[in-house]
Amino acid sequence: MLKWRAGLLGASIALVATVAQAADKPLLGIVSISATEANNARYIKGAEAAGAKDGWTVSVVDAAGSADQANSAIQNFVQRGASAIIDMVFPYSSIGAGLFAARSAHIPVVTWGGGIGSSVAATNGSGAPIAQPVIEKMIADMGGKGDLLALTYRTGEVCRKREVLLDQMLAKYPGIHVTKDEVRIPGYFEDGAQYANAWLAAHPPGSSPLAIWGCWDDPAIGAISALRQQDRKDVKVYGVNGNAQALQNIKEGYMTATAWEDSYAEGYDMVTLLGKIRAAGTSWQPKAVEVAPVLVTQSTVGAFLTAHPDALGK
Repeated sequence: MLKWRAGLLGASIALVATVAQAADKPLLGIVSISATEANNARYIKGAEAAGAKDGWTVSVVDAAGSADQANSAIQNFVQRGASAIIDMVFPYSSIGAGLFAARSAHIPVVTWGGGIGSSVAATNGSGAPIAQPVIEKMIADMGGKGDLLALTYRTGEVCRKREVLLDQMLAKYPGIHVTKDEVRIPGYFEDGAQYANAWLAAHPPGSSPLAIWGCWDDPAIGAISALRQQDRKDVKVYGVNGNAQALQNIKEGYMTATAWEDSYAEGYDMVTLLGKIRAAGTSWQPKAVEVAPVLVTQSTVGAFLTAHPDALGK
C-alpha cells in the first residue's frame, strides 16, 4: 500500500511538473481550413517544428472549411491566452470577429494565404504568385485554344486569388472555353471526380485540346480518378501546391504539371517570424514573407525529386 501511494505521489508530481512546464511556454494557436489536406498538414508540421525550437506550445484547430468555426476558434484561443495565432487560408475579410478579439487582447495574427489587411501582421503562401507558372504552362500546352474545366473554391482566399489570376490570363486567349465548378471542403476529391465525369461526357476524345485545372492539387487528383476510369488519356491535368499525391501522379504520367509550394518552409518561417513580431510590438509593420514556387512537370519531376527527396514523404 505504501509503495502504491508513493508511486501515485510520484506520478502526480511528474504530472504537475509537466503542466507547469507547458504553462511556461507561450501558446501558439493555429486555425486550419482543413488540417488533414496535404499542403495544410505540411505547413502545420513546419510550424510545429519551429515552435518546438522556439519554445511554443502549439495547438491546432481544424475549422473544416467553415469561416464561422474559424472565428470561434480564434476567439477561443484569445480566451485561452494565446500569444499568437495563425490563420490558414481563410481571407482576413471573413475572420473579422476573430481579428477584433485578438486585436483587443493585443495578440498578433498572421495568415497563410489569407492576405494582409485589417490587423493581420504578416502573410505568406499567397495564392496568385504560386499558381502563375503552372497556368502559363497550361495555356502554352493548349496552344491558346480548346476547352478547360476549372475546379475552384471561393471560400478560401488562396483559391479565390488563383481563380482571379486564371481569368486575367485567359482573357488574352478567347479560344479557350472555360467551364467552372466549385468544390467543397470536405468533399473535394469526390467533387473533382463528379465534375470531371460530367464534363468529359460533353467533351469526347479528339474534340479539341482538353485540360483540367484545380486551384489546388486535390480536386485535380479527384478528376484524375475519373479520367483513369474512362481511360481518357487525351486530357491534360494541372494542379497547384505540389503535394505528394500530385508529384506521384506526375511521375506516373497522370498529371501534367503542378507548382510545388514548400509549405513546410512557409510554416517554419512564419513561426520564426512571430518572435520578431512580438518583440517589435506596436512598431511592427505588416509584411509578406513569400517562398517562391517550383514548376514541376513530367520532364522535370525526376530531377525535382532528386533535389527534394522529402517531397513525396511530407
